[in-house]
Amino acid sequence: MSTLVLALIAGAAIGTALGALGGGGSVLAVPALIYLLGFSPASATTAALIIVAATSSTALYAHARDGNVAWRVGVLFALAGIGPAFLAGAAAGRLPPAVLTGAFSVLAALSALRMLRPTGSEPAGRVRPARAAGAGAGLGAVTGFLGVGGGFLAVPALVGVLGLRMKQAVGTSLLVISLNSLAALTARTGADGDLRWEVIAPFAGAAILGAWDGKRLASRITGQALQRVFAFVLLAVAAVMLIDVIV
Repeated sequence: MSTLVLALIAGAAIGTALGALGGGGSVLAVPALIYLLGFSPASATTAALIIVAATSSTALYAHARDGNVAWRVGVLFALAGIGPAFLAGAAAGRLPPAVLTGAFSVLAALSALRMLRPTGSEPAGRVRPARAAGAGAGLGAVTGFLGVGGGFLAVPALVGVLGLRMKQAVGTSLLVISLNSLAALTARTGADGDLRWEVIAPFAGAAILGAWDGKRLASRITGQALQRVFAFVLLAVAAVMLIDVIV
């Protein structure tokens, strides 16, 4: 199968995940870029940020149009995490890749189990700014440490910690991902010249189109079903990564 076809298929799958679930983009994009498209790990993480930033921004527009974005909470959440993300990223560079991958898989599994547990979420309007900033700072530190966009962690935090409804958490997560990805890209400007734009461009284009399909999918199923789908996706990702560390 040609590189172009693989890029289009992977992009469509990742866009659908971002549009429907509000996360999972970088978790899926980085392995796809490395194992399917032959990117180096360093180039893959930068390319994934470009793809996820473009896709999440597009999906954000669609969710905002339907009123499923808590703007104040999302901005506080994202801005509070930028500083901790930079500091944690510097610390992560001193640890072996296997340790980071193992930590990533465990955290993904714990987040999934939390999503599967019934919770009595409070109404979205009662979310406190201090809680949003605190959760955002914690998420920023974790995602900076593990080198991912953070959507797969932002959605559980927005639902379980801040009490947003699932569909609103999905839309707000896209705002967080967009801001975090752009900040990370700014920090990486000029640091990696090994980007293959002939692959990144069609990958991103397919992801953007997939995000619209994901948004339509999200509008047709209940928030509880969406939450369960998201949790099972996280469990699958955690299992694959843990197997990779062990083997």
